[in-house]
Amino acid sequence: MRKAAARTELTRNTAAQGYRGAMTHAFLSNDWMDAARAIREKYADQVPEIPTVIKINLSIVDVPFDDHTVNAFFDTSSGGLQLELGELDDADATITTDYETAQALFVEQDQTIAMQSFMAGKIKVQGDMMKMMAMQTAIPSNEFTDAIAEEIKSITA
Repeated sequence: MRKAAARTELTRNTAAQGYRGAMTHAFLSNDWMDAARAIREKYADQVPEIPTVIKINLSIVDVPFDDHTVNAFFDTSSGGLQLELGELDDADATITTDYETAQALFVEQDQTIAMQSFMAGKIKVQGDMMKMMAMQTAIPSNEFTDAIAEEIKSITA
């Protein structure tokens, strides 16, 4: 019980100190990517290393800005979670989904929406399905990863 309360308090304090009144940005916009990267870098030495190498390209369609499609990728080969714009040549898989679903998955971390969207055909996977599924369990969690998630939610419009 004490750990959960301490984690909640750390998350509240960190979010309040670092991002109270912070600007919000459209998910996956250049400004959002810069702000999210800064949040991850702030905690880089306080989060557990990711032991599994997973490289996944994302093709996000129906984006309300730019050309209506954003290409991005997740890469854990450095031991940390890297989310950047662009594509990897050696990706294990490519996930294609719409903007709203991607935001629910990667910002809100709503696993119910993930399952419902996959079953409804809103999430398409090409490549190694096992690597994509491994992302759910390969990324360790602690109070700092929780704080990162909360801060990223707070900067997302």
